[in-house]
Parts: sequence; structure tokens; C-alpha cells
Amino acid sequence: MEYTDAPSAQTETPIPEQDAQGKLATAEGQASDAVAVLLSVIPGLGHIYKGHKVIGLLLMFVGTITAVALALLTATFTAGFGVLVLPIYWIAVMMHVYAIQDRVSPGANDAGEEY
Repeated sequence: MEYTDAPSAQTETPIPEQDAQGKLATAEGQASDAVAVLLSVIPGLGHIYKGHKVIGLLLMFVGTITAVALALLTATFTAGFGVLVLPIYWIAVMMHVYAIQDRVSPGANDAGEEY
């Protein structure tokens, strides 16, 4: 007779799942969304933290300069209300960095936590 609630005689070791790029889906390979959002106080820095370096640099140098220029341009003919475009841009960058997948993976020499 076989008991169904008894532990199995064989111990199975779980195999970590891999994503499409072959990186292991472990906690060590994940960037924190909250840290990325906080780093986005400087637009683009959160993207760089999550591994999207090209997008981060573009947002940092091209996107921010363009957003400031457009805000100043619209502020000239809207009695200063055009400056409200900047917080919209800033919040949009934060929402985007929160939503994108990370590209951060542990280094080749990373052995994980050692006790």
C-alpha cells in the first residue's frame, strides 16, 4: 500500500527556469524596480541601472535636453504653465523604467552569497 501524504523517496532538485536570452531567473540576476525608479530622479539613470545603457544615455542627454527646451519654449507663450511639461516627462520616464524588463545578469565570477 502506498501512502499519498508521505514524502517521496526520491528528492527532486528544482531546475531554475531560463528566459529567452538564457539568463537564469534568480533573485541575484534581478535589478530592483524601486531602486530604478528612485534613480530616475536623474532621467535615464534608472535605465542604465537596469541594463538598458543606450536608452538611458539617450534619455539622459537627448531626451532631457529636448524636454527642457520644449518646456521653456511653451512657457514663453503660456505664462509659465509650459514648465508643467517637465514633471510629466519625469513621471513618464519613471513609469517606463518601472515597466521594462531588466538586462542585468550576475557576472561570470559571481559565486553568489557566501556564508
